[in-house]
Amino acid sequence: LLRPRARKLGLGTAYIHGMKYATGNFIVIMDADLSHHPKFIPEFIRKQKEGNFDIVSGTRYKGNGGVYGWDLKRKLISRGANFLTQVLLRPGASDLTGSFRLYRKEVLQKLMEKCVSKGYVFQMEMIVRARQLGFTIGEVPISFVDRVYGESKLGGNEIVSFLKGLLT
Repeated sequence: LLRPRARKLGLGTAYIHGMKYATGNFIVIMDADLSHHPKFIPEFIRKQKEGNFDIVSGTRYKGNGGVYGWDLKRKLISRGANFLTQVLLRPGASDLTGSFRLYRKEVLQKLMEKCVSKGYVFQMEMIVRARQLGFTIGEVPISFVDRVYGESKLGGNEIVSFLKGLLT
């Protein structure tokens, strides 16, 4: 079901909006432009059942995961953000800036209540807070293909916000 909103209001509010309509015990979050291919969803479900995980995160940086269609600058920003987070916070997950994930609905609700970040750093905060709260995280290697239409919202302001959020 498509449940449109009046305008773009940010990722966190999109999660809250979607949770209002979700009827199952699990929620899959993915980019609507299909840069996250739905073919990986059965693997997320298998992984969740196999380890009874609270969250299953798609990873571009482990196993046969990868990124296609990004320029060098975008790859460096993503890798750099993940590296810095690994060094400073040791979250125990390999891809903190990706947004293709499966959550137990009640876990997503608890995390949304705790998270304060907006923008690029929001995905990282979700995983870091999940670890702090003792939730379990499994990973599935994915291929991420950059969008064909539209542009990334990742700019200088997002990078500064990410660094502030990381330090916070």
